[in-house]
Amino acid sequence: MKICLISNLYPPCILGGAEVVVEKVAKNLAIKGHEVVVITTSYDEETVENVNGVKVYRVNPLNVYKMYDHPKKPSFMKPIWHTIDLWNIQVYKTLKSILEDENPDIVHIHNFKGFSLSAFQVVKKLNLPLVFTAHDYSLICMRANLLNSSGNICDAPSALCSVYNKIQKNLVDNKPDVVIAPSKFVIDKLKSEGLFKNIEAVKVPLGIEIGDKQEDKDYGTIDILYAGALSEHKGVHILINAFKNLKYENITLHIVGKGNDESKFKQIAKDDNRIIFHGFKTGKDLINFYKSANISVVPSIWYDNSPMVIYESLMCGTPVIGSRIGGIPELIENGYNGFLFETGNIGELEKILECVIENPSKLKELEDGALKSVQKYSMENHINKLIEIYESLILVN
Repeated sequence: MKICLISNLYPPCILGGAEVVVEKVAKNLAIKGHEVVVITTSYDEETVENVNGVKVYRVNPLNVYKMYDHPKKPSFMKPIWHTIDLWNIQVYKTLKSILEDENPDIVHIHNFKGFSLSAFQVVKKLNLPLVFTAHDYSLICMRANLLNSSGNICDAPSALCSVYNKIQKNLVDNKPDVVIAPSKFVIDKLKSEGLFKNIEAVKVPLGIEIGDKQEDKDYGTIDILYAGALSEHKGVHILINAFKNLKYENITLHIVGKGNDESKFKQIAKDDNRIIFHGFKTGKDLINFYKSANISVVPSIWYDNSPMVIYESLMCGTPVIGSRIGGIPELIENGYNGFLFETGNIGELEKILECVIENPSKLKELEDGALKSVQKYSMENHINKLIEIYESLILVN
């Protein structure tokens, strides 16, 4: 098959886990002998290159700033950017030209912000089968995380957001042939907002390249790991405050990542020399943190979809403590491969941390559960499921 993946970002331009997922999917599809084309945005000039057997188009959609710069731009500019990004005629023409030249058997859209919803329309205009993966809530929230300006779950969108979301729904609804999400929670959330009601929606957990052996852990010092964006909706402050309440000396909290709220979190942690900020890490450097950690914590206060950090941690035999929110409970089995706690509950998180610190034998049990539970999330299973979906659509079309 010839497969075209559309993703607003693609390594080395990384803001979150979705672009890393797309790269791994592209690479593994190519390894299986499929011809893979990726269309993504460029940070500099437009290029066409071959990366690991994948043809990558990097294009420049016209807007007030680049997609990669979105998180650090002032708030007054973002509504302008989003308005232009609703439907972009220049993007439509660019994608149409590439897709006509490449003529893929199927198109798979991932994160689309930056390409606008014209990406969906041009694929259907060319009568190409279309798969869409929902990595977040972009179709029902301008912020993509369903949080309001105060950082709380948004139960009542503003009039502006409601109009924006209605336009998005009208532009995208019923365009994909199949909708995929890594968690059932996201599928249910989109459908509850009236999207994709007559379209097949499939839960396809993320894929991970699983190692063949368990790492030896050291229990002299209990190493607790947070890996991810340093943003308030990720709940890092919840973890720091819970950790600071612990009176043990043989514990260390390792915080790996970058984000807009890094200085705020450092201020909260400044009086505790057991807390170490390591900055942004990728690849083997990041995996080494998972391997050496005794427990990872995912303290999100937003409807997290299916965090890659959980897959990666379990892959390394490191159990996970996670918030009981979004798709997180679909990955963590309480007492088997980790623990769940009430979202935002510092006291409950503190008690769970106390339990694992005082009971290394329990940690060892959780490690076994972590390794066993992650087996079903192998990259091989993920790719085979995608191929099954692709082939079924191609046969129909």
